[in-house]
Amino acid sequence: MSTYVDGFVIPIPKNKVKEYKKMAKLGCKTWMKHGALSYFECVADDIKAPFSKNFPQMCKIKKNETVIFAFIVFKSKAHRKQVNAKVHKEFSQMPGAKNFSMPFDASKMAYGGFKTLVQD
Repeated sequence: MSTYVDGFVIPIPKNKVKEYKKMAKLGCKTWMKHGALSYFECVADDIKAPFSKNFPQMCKIKKNETVIFAFIVFKSKAHRKQVNAKVHKEFSQMPGAKNFSMPFDASKMAYGGFKTLVQD
């Protein structure tokens, strides 16, 4: 079975990680409820890369920032489209959705949909 993955790299102020985690837990619960196969939100820990560019360099983070690496796994691109439609509909109907603000600068976030190349 080949899967499809939505991936995110998000520079975030270190003092906002706790707030982000609350949001990520809600995201996890919601995506899984609507059919995602797996959901991961990870905060940078061991990110020194002696032979390549590392995430902080790639994201040009400031001293007070860290990096979130996140991904959601779906059965296929079509499945992703179905699940995301349900998730976005649910989020848009939540109280306070119109005034919700992210605990990071969304313009610095990188996002993409990925075909699985190798999978165990």
